[in-house]
Amino acid sequence: MRIFFLTLFSLVSGIAYCQQNLVNTASAIKIHAYTFSNNHRTADTPKSTITGITKPFAARSFIIPATLITYGFVAVNNHNLRQLDLSTRDNIVAHNPGFKTSIDDYSQYVPALAVYGLNAAGIKGKNNFLDRTLSYLMATGGATAAVLSLKKINGITRPDGSANNSFPSGHTATAFAAAEFLHQEYKDQSAWYSVGGYAIATATGIMRMYNDRHFLSDVVCGAGIGMISTKLAYLIYPLIKKKFCKRAPATTVI
Repeated sequence: MRIFFLTLFSLVSGIAYCQQNLVNTASAIKIHAYTFSNNHRTADTPKSTITGITKPFAARSFIIPATLITYGFVAVNNHNLRQLDLSTRDNIVAHNPGFKTSIDDYSQYVPALAVYGLNAAGIKGKNNFLDRTLSYLMATGGATAAVLSLKKINGITRPDGSANNSFPSGHTATAFAAAEFLHQEYKDQSAWYSVGGYAIATATGIMRMYNDRHFLSDVVCGAGIGMISTKLAYLIYPLIKKKFCKRAPATTVI
């Protein structure tokens, strides 16, 4: 049990630290670029050169989820990593015989509910109710579509032998999509919101393994899918809103 909590803390702290470090670094460079441009930009310098400096950081933020997804796919076809899946499952079952819980059916939604709870308590996030809700629905819709498609394509048997839809973990994808949702809304206020969200999402994934419903690689890949779905939603939604929600031209009353 001690190893469990140490592993959970290390994983959550690492993800939250990396995410927040990217945010802080991007913000610092953006401020520096803005200051530098204001001091050195001439009248003929296009304004687009100011904001273009921060674009690479959007791609860098996808490194963590892309790595998690890659690990999952490699583990499906790699003997050594597959053996790690099996040995991890055997170890969990041996030390926790008959373990069952339904908490993971509910904990997967907790980080998303926290966003609305914080807003209701007066702690405002990044977006208004409509924008954050549509972004979250887009994220969960994308994650669900990806998970269901991969489950059908791969047809991997669950650890308990109940079905052939083990890879990847849908509960974990939903949980990490919600955790990333919380991170996106409150990353500029405190890293502890991100830590809390990722802790709950990680615990959800671990419970899926303890319930003998998923292998380690299922959970790792699901986490990556959830995170990347929300990141994409927060990149794509503003573009859709800008295109389809343009202000109507002002009319002159004579």
